[in-house]
Amino acid sequence: MSIERVRAYFGEIGIADRILEFSQSSATIELAAQALDVEPARIAKTLSFMVGETPTLVVFAGDARADNKRFKVTFHTKAKMLSHDDVARLVGHAIGGVCPFAVNEGAAVYLDESLKRFGTVFLAAGSSNSAIELTVPELERYARALGWVDVGKGWREGE
Repeated sequence: MSIERVRAYFGEIGIADRILEFSQSSATIELAAQALDVEPARIAKTLSFMVGETPTLVVFAGDARADNKRFKVTFHTKAKMLSHDDVARLVGHAIGGVCPFAVNEGAAVYLDESLKRFGTVFLAAGSSNSAIELTVPELERYARALGWVDVGKGWREGE
């Protein structure tokens, strides 16, 4: 089970006790925000793309969407989201619990600039009813992100 992989990963770091599990689903931004009683923008969502032959995860703030133009400029290819079945197979987590932790070998992780405006964000922890709160520096470290990208839209003032 995916959450067990994440729990084991965070256990090695010493923060597995920070994983929250809910009796209700937290599989969408809205459901997670309700379960955690926080603004939806602080729910970090992990979207899965195929960049060349590499499954690529980009973690966005909850109010950001992928900007196709920025994505193409950054990754030199059109934003092609993975299918439902491919996400679980290539990333290691099912839709609703996709997170940048304990992913399959070969998956690349990037963080979108939309996250930097928050002190902490909440991310799924491998299941559709779990979350973990991390500071942005913790997220960067624990996600083993390859870097920061600016491929989101809809979160900036006036956008």
